[in-house]
Amino acid sequence: MKILTLNTHSLAEKDYENGLACTVRALLKERPDIMAFQEVNQETGQPPLAEDALKGYVPCTGFAGTVRRGNHAARLAALLEAEGCPYFWTWLPVKLGYGIYDEGLALFSRSPIKETDQIALSRTQDYGNWKTRKALGIRARAADEREDAWFYTVHMGWWDDGEEPFKEQWDRLESGVREKRTRGSVWAAGDFNSPANVRGQGYDYVKSHGWKDTYETAGKRDEGLTVQTVIDGWRERGENSGMRIDYIWCSRGVKADSSRIIFDGKNYPRVSDHCGIILTTGKTAWAGENAMQQSQEEKR
Repeated sequence: MKILTLNTHSLAEKDYENGLACTVRALLKERPDIMAFQEVNQETGQPPLAEDALKGYVPCTGFAGTVRRGNHAARLAALLEAEGCPYFWTWLPVKLGYGIYDEGLALFSRSPIKETDQIALSRTQDYGNWKTRKALGIRARAADEREDAWFYTVHMGWWDDGEEPFKEQWDRLESGVREKRTRGSVWAAGDFNSPANVRGQGYDYVKSHGWKDTYETAGKRDEGLTVQTVIDGWRERGENSGMRIDYIWCSRGVKADSSRIIFDGKNYPRVSDHCGIILTTGKTAWAGENAMQQSQEEKR
């Protein structure tokens, strides 16, 4: 199984179109089974996408909004499908980004999405407040697993934020997945805004709740630095580069084969202000290589 996470910083990146093309080429080569994305944007003023332009799309429970033209997740899904690599996917807007974007979260799965979930993480759920946070989840099953697993994509706040502290956000995520953890594996992937080398803050807090940092359990791993340049949100904190703040956590112990950084300019071109992570664990084939076709036939 391959799991990827990436804070895409989509639409806000310079030369976005080239970055999107580079992303597609990399994903066609890697073909992750699950992909967890953050800062997945669409412009607020664009018209809605027609239903036939949303192949593989599964609306998230509780979301009655609109997927608009230019939506990063929709474009990525369409480009991959056109190259013979279809995904099931879901997207959830979280807040207004830079005053012009519906900024959201997205999850892609090569096997059918059986269920979706969203969890409010921040105190505020004001769409106009940039500190609003949510988690987006899907339930899917891998061919080499006996049970379904839940996969969440998250974009957390900072440990020392007086208005929206990390600790409270993580506690809400824990509460939202507590029952699911008793039934099977739960994965949480994304931008946690908590450096792994800082003790007594977010990273240690997650570990103290029994979650496993799959980077640590991987048989092969690189330096793991997911932020290698100055980025928004850290510039004013005096942190410039060389941080590991993006993770793939699992609620249960898992022996990963490898954890490696991608989109760092060495292992595929840079496409965002964050690098991505690809985790490989055992088999990589998911249930139903032709799952997309089978699911569509069942609906007829």
